[in-house]
Amino acid sequence: MMDVTQFLRSQKVKLIDILSADADFVLQHADSCSLLSSSGYEQVKACRIPSEKVTELLDHIIQRGPVSAQGLLELLKEPPLQETFPMLYVLKDLQVSSLASDTQRKRKSVPDVEETKPKQMRSSYPIVTEKQLMTVARGVGRSWREIGRLALEIPNVKLEQIEEDHPNLVERVFAMLNYWKIRQREKATTAYLHALLSQDDWALPPERIDFLIESDSGHL
Repeated sequence: MMDVTQFLRSQKVKLIDILSADADFVLQHADSCSLLSSSGYEQVKACRIPSEKVTELLDHIIQRGPVSAQGLLELLKEPPLQETFPMLYVLKDLQVSSLASDTQRKRKSVPDVEETKPKQMRSSYPIVTEKQLMTVARGVGRSWREIGRLALEIPNVKLEQIEEDHPNLVERVFAMLNYWKIRQREKATTAYLHALLSQDDWALPPERIDFLIESDSGHL
């Protein structure tokens, strides 16, 4: 049975031909889904010729293994990619369950992100309100794009659209946070948002977000 990385490799020439029409578009979507390492992203981004950029992108993802390869296949079936590259319609109805079997087995040994969170973060905290989102938005500042792309995993295309639609910075950040809330649905709790905004290089100062996890935050 051909696994997902073998399948990608077998379709490599065809995908290079299709995706080279807008290599940067594909790269930004792949990066927003965390399909590349930081060094891999920079390496692919440095390529100036579209076909070379797509080739590097595919090679990097294939080398990262079945999880990233499966992620790319799923990404290529998403509406934004299907609309931009109509020739990808051949993947739309592709049955990937058999291709993903090895990936799913490997994932069983890795705790789900939600499972690693304390129980109170998943159950005791309420869904974040628009008022809370506006309060957070006032404290984000000009690093909003980095936070949107890295912490909230929002595609660059969507961030650019938000920037065009909202000239005011605070309204722009609020729109980004509200988009995240809509995508996350029942997962968009105050504690989950606090966790996302408290990690890595984009962490916000505690005084700007700690109200999200205070006992009375649900009454803000």
